Amino acid sequence: MTFRSVILAAVLAVTLSPAAISAASAASYTLRLGTVLAPSDPLVVAAEGMKKAVEERTKGEVRVQIFPSSQLGDTQAMMDQAAAGAGVGTFVEASRVAVHVPNFNVLVAPYVFTNIDEIARFAESDTFAKWNEQLRAKTGLTLLSFNWYQGARHMLTKKSVAKPDDLKGVRVRTIGEPLWIKTINAMGATATPLPWAEVYPALQTGVIDGAEAQPSAIWGAKLYEVVSHVTLTEHIFLMSGLIVSDKWLQSLPADYQKIVIEESKRWGASALKSNVDGAAKIFADIKAKGVTVSEPDKAPFRAAVKAVHQELGLAPMVAEVQAALKK
Repeated sequence: MTFRSVILAAVLAVTLSPAAISAASAASYTLRLGTVLAPSDPLVVAAEGMKKAVEERTKGEVRVQIFPSSQLGDTQAMMDQAAAGAGVGTFVEASRVAVHVPNFNVLVAPYVFTNIDEIARFAESDTFAKWNEQLRAKTGLTLLSFNWYQGARHMLTKKSVAKPDDLKGVRVRTIGEPLWIKTINAMGATATPLPWAEVYPALQTGVIDGAEAQPSAIWGAKLYEVVSHVTLTEHIFLMSGLIVSDKWLQSLPADYQKIVIEESKRWGASALKSNVDGAAKIFADIKAKGVTVSEPDKAPFRAAVKAVHQELGLAPMVAEVQAALKK
């Protein structure tokens, strides 16, 4: 073999090695999609569908990595990473972004919407798009979609609850945003903000007496093991959005941006359907574990939270949403 052929063979060996082939086929753009939710949660399952669709449609140029169960930190930590320009995304409910654009608070305000379809329709309105643009300008974050429905929030306690007075002195974990804290306090409990990952051990050890969560999260986090009662208050329809760094999104070619947004909306709708369809079975399974599931008269709870609407000045926002829904 000549010296030239030896060199050529060596070059080919390196070029065609698995490592070289892997490097050559590596994605040009990567989104690290993290969440506090468990791998079995419908949102995470739908995110896996989104991952596959995005990677297929971009021929692997855009890669989506999924990190469930708080592997990338809590929700705020992931938002901070995205705001700094990192290729990180996560699911956020409205109060997380209302810190920057207060109008978003109305989407998670207690007993404002009559059904989840109203929120899904509003998320496609020009009004919502305007709010999202304000968010982008202020924070560098943008919502790809806002139809990742997690379910209605319910009260989880270690005792029977039928009315707000029954929650007096009960320390209930909630999201650490003003709207959530005020809502839980108005419903009669003592709001106690904690990261989601700490809820189970906090209930187990008595640091808190209760929590509030949607069906899939109750089941995914096995909270039925550490509470005895689930009261179907439906105080908030928890719709979430998929938020990412706008800098990361703008780094993608225009056609890839379109694909990522389209698939985010498509798989968000899939998660919405799964959570709506699956709630009844989850509650049946929770009952089978020995937990009491009851449906109270919601009127006293609705009346109790009206003060929250007034205190946070939500009336103008409610009017804006209603106007958008009539178009």
